[in-house]
Amino acid sequence: MASSSSSHDVFTSFRGKDVRRTFLSHLLNEFDRRRIIAFVDNSLTSKSIPPELVRAIRSSRISIVILSKSYASSSWCLNELVEIMNCNASDGQLVMTIFYDVDPSDVRKQTGDFGKAFKRTCLGRTEDEKRKWKQALIDVANILGEHSKNWHSEAAMIKKIATDVSNVLNSTPSKDFDNFVGIEAHIEKMKLELCLENKEAKMIGIWGPAGIGKSTIARALYDRLSSNFQLTLFMDNVKASYRSNESYSSKLRLQERFLSELFNDKDLRIKNLGVAEKRLRSRKVLVVLDDVDNIEQLNALADRPEWFGNGSRIIVTTEDKELLETHEINLIYEVGFPSRLEALQIFSQSAFRQDSPPDGYVELANEIAKLTVLPLGLSVLGSSLRGKSKCKWIRALPRLKATLHEDIERILRVGYDSLGDNDNLKTIFLYIACLFNGERKDRLTQLLENSDLDIESGLDVLVERALISISSDKRIMMHHLLQQMGQQIVRRQSIHEPGKRQFLLDAKKINDVLADNTGTGTILGISFNMSEIEELFLGENAFIGMHNLQIIRFYKNRSDKARLHLDEGLDCLRLPLNLRLLHWEACPMKCMPSRFSAKFLVEINMQESKLEKLWQEDPTLTSLKKINLSTSINLKELPDLSKATNLESVTDIDYKTEGIGEAIPWEQTIGMQDHQFLRFYRNFMDKGSKLEKL
Repeated sequence: MASSSSSHDVFTSFRGKDVRRTFLSHLLNEFDRRRIIAFVDNSLTSKSIPPELVRAIRSSRISIVILSKSYASSSWCLNELVEIMNCNASDGQLVMTIFYDVDPSDVRKQTGDFGKAFKRTCLGRTEDEKRKWKQALIDVANILGEHSKNWHSEAAMIKKIATDVSNVLNSTPSKDFDNFVGIEAHIEKMKLELCLENKEAKMIGIWGPAGIGKSTIARALYDRLSSNFQLTLFMDNVKASYRSNESYSSKLRLQERFLSELFNDKDLRIKNLGVAEKRLRSRKVLVVLDDVDNIEQLNALADRPEWFGNGSRIIVTTEDKELLETHEINLIYEVGFPSRLEALQIFSQSAFRQDSPPDGYVELANEIAKLTVLPLGLSVLGSSLRGKSKCKWIRALPRLKATLHEDIERILRVGYDSLGDNDNLKTIFLYIACLFNGERKDRLTQLLENSDLDIESGLDVLVERALISISSDKRIMMHHLLQQMGQQIVRRQSIHEPGKRQFLLDAKKINDVLADNTGTGTILGISFNMSEIEELFLGENAFIGMHNLQIIRFYKNRSDKARLHLDEGLDCLRLPLNLRLLHWEACPMKCMPSRFSAKFLVEINMQESKLEKLWQEDPTLTSLKKINLSTSINLKELPDLSKATNLESVTDIDYKTEGIGEAIPWEQTIGMQDHQFLRFYRNFMDKGSKLEKL
């Protein structure tokens, strides 16, 4: 074990030879086996903890408090605990609790044998000492930990504790924000606002213009502080989840999403807005509500601090200061514009991949950095000029000065325009802006694998140009300002004839194009929120002109009824042959059209459809990877999928569907590398399928 002067991972606080010789010795052996360095104090001769012990506590990443019946009989242990809980409150140190043959309630309330020992220790002590000890015991007892009475095997409990410690130590701090200029200063100022040692629940606003870095600051704080809370959630782009109609059902859906993500329970359903308060008022939570633009969003998600348990922190980012004030959020952190030197550093990092301009570029870089004070704009400008000669910089400067001004869209447009005449890159950028922002990189690559687009190299270029980033879990991330700009570019492709645009996003425009059969070969993708229209009856030729259409994404709110229907007498529509993704919730067709070959189809998602069968004849499905036909209750049979050699996932097929056991090529799919998510529900195993035999 380490001494107080050595480097160590864990500080252990305990009382008694019985604990040291039994439980603690076994725990330390397990730590040694896993190369976890723990500090154990072996001298209990002083009445107050010495400075070297204080340093040992403060330098540890984790403190483990082993609470036994005799723990409170030692003033040394109680003083140790006060220091540990101070570190937890002020520095965010992780505290893990082990209730060893003692009830957490006895620790919290100082009752039972534990309470008797505590009272004896308090004799002759000052009121200030007793107050600090009591508060520390209350705080530590409120931390969820391991309870020895809940384990039949002490060895199993020790293994679980060591695993938890190892997981914490192995999770290295995120480096996603290392290059964000000024981030440490922002974090230190925000910590003062958050006042983590205060036990009250608090709501804090982060306010500033679009592109200033509000979300980045909030994300960095979230990453730093998450380990100190029972439940955590970063809820991004809140405004996109709520329309401004202020209907009760909209707020209900928003809170449902909030609680579902917070508790990691996708099946969670609520019937009234009082559920959040009931579920959260006794829990210490850290929640970030990012990009809020409507007071009703806050009313639904965080109506007041009393909804949440003691010590909770709710962080709200917004461009609207009045919204925060209306919601009585008085702690507001205003994100200021970067200084001249910071702006130059941001620009230089993007343009030169270093903190300052190289010789010969200093004056030019200073001139361009003055054109915008927004960090995002500086990054986009820098990336658009990266690698270009000094002559090209000089030629670009007058144009940049003449066209940018304070218009954010024009600033951002520079990055897009820097793609030049490369239609491949521009199309990939627009695909992401319109359809795939936040999606996994491999999904986009799979869907467009056999198209004319070079997706892999295209994504690399877009990352280089700072137009997108790839997250640690391989998702494509585009800033919402760039996304808005991309969607606006698409709308301007044909203002009066939406059927000539590359992507259709606006529900009313899509409604008109489908109703009037005015789609053209220009259209590559459609994202249609059917909940935003009245009922629409589709004719056979609704998609007739869209021969290049590759992505259909028709969706609705869960509680809404289907609003798209077929003209009387129709069973199916004529679908484009180039489709890669067919996502159509509550699809009215009874069968897929016979002329639809599905040769390029990668995913088919027809939840709540009226399908009775997919195809009259078995099609070529060599590209098909995923099928989702959940709650398609009319489905009677599946086609022969034995030729679907790339099939990875079949989700929620009703076990009553005829011939399903023979239709699906179990032997080809179950053992496929990296495809471990083939899922079947609804008592399918009871049918004695081939899956059971495998």
